[in-house]
Amino acid sequence: MDMAERKKIIQLIHREVVMATGCTEPVAVALAAAKSRETLGELPDKVQLFLSKNIFKNAMGVGIPGTGMIGLPVAVAMGVAKGNSARLLEVLDMDSSDVEASKQWLQQHTDDIHIAVKDNCDKLYIECVCGKGSDTATAIIAGQHTCFVHISKNGKVLYEKKTVSAANCDDGLDIQLTARKVYDFATTAPLNEISFINETVKYNMAASDKGLAGEYGLTTGKLLMNIAHGDIVHTTVAKTVAASDARMDGCTVPVYSNSGSGNQGIACTIPVYEFGKLKHCSDETITRGLIMSHLMSIYVKQGIGRLSALCGVVNASIGVTSALTYMQGGDYKQITFAIKNMINTLTGMLCDGAKPSCALKVATGIYSAFVTAELAIHTKVVDETDGLSEADTDRSIQNVCKIGKEGMNETDDMILEIMTNKKHCKES
Repeated sequence: MDMAERKKIIQLIHREVVMATGCTEPVAVALAAAKSRETLGELPDKVQLFLSKNIFKNAMGVGIPGTGMIGLPVAVAMGVAKGNSARLLEVLDMDSSDVEASKQWLQQHTDDIHIAVKDNCDKLYIECVCGKGSDTATAIIAGQHTCFVHISKNGKVLYEKKTVSAANCDDGLDIQLTARKVYDFATTAPLNEISFINETVKYNMAASDKGLAGEYGLTTGKLLMNIAHGDIVHTTVAKTVAASDARMDGCTVPVYSNSGSGNQGIACTIPVYEFGKLKHCSDETITRGLIMSHLMSIYVKQGIGRLSALCGVVNASIGVTSALTYMQGGDYKQITFAIKNMINTLTGMLCDGAKPSCALKVATGIYSAFVTAELAIHTKVVDETDGLSEADTDRSIQNVCKIGKEGMNETDDMILEIMTNKKHCKES
């Protein structure tokens, strides 16, 4: 692999593995609200949101950092009252006084926030219209969580992208990945060029520590740690899940995300680091494992799309099983076995919105990564006639992507219908 191609892949990782405070869907909503308010030039007295169903379902029930509250209204309030759009996915990283000011604005304007689902738009679409008197300002994000495609004030367009898509937000970065290319890059790139990935460990493990010490979500990681008793698999899963517990229940600690998802960033980082540490792998092996995990997940996610009805744990776990296999001495062929094993294990896991119980799905994905890697190390692979598998690994991955991008669209509609029509009555 030549230097030019390595440079592009490194740029891709830097673009997709970034810091985020809070779940990225409400964060992106707050980002759009902040940009709309900045464009308006004053605090609005009314806000309209038009969201894709994927954004809507992923922002309904997740904790908002530092507020003790869940859902979209408080995220909007934080973006409007104190948000700084220059902070991108860290727009919700605020001190307590700014959070309190945001809550006060929300208390005064609860009935002035109107939220609607927009049809026939990109799966990642956020349109925020802030108004004060006769003045209005609009900011639209689409394709990626930080990609503004339209900004206007009082009907005058100040900025606009002609094509609304994830690809249009790539800023000229064009790199076609394959499983082999991911493997070659992760195993041969000069160590000094990829050591930046180790920064993900510090932040994502800090979130894990918060989850293990506190009462976040279902405390899944904390409870699993109580029964781990030093077992490598259970300890690794517990520490990973604890970070998800904390993040999805409003912990203010930022994490490194992957492909626009903090949970995917957590899943791609902690199992690889923790397993490597407990197995006494070299620092170089852990670094290359982290690169493989993150980059393989990015590759699969590129085909699925930023948001879908397919849970992001699917692509993240494919990255993790690849790294676990590599770190145990597996070669490229064995890594392809692990990928195919995972494809035939986890594909079909639904995304039914972001919420604290996502930690359970993370646990399922990481446990599956250990199982599928173990089979691969023993050169066991599901037959190419099974399910979504084919002889070619990339075609197998493309089959997963088709399921997530196209095959589950009607499922997405059904999930949203169920989520918005619940009856809140307790069983006797």
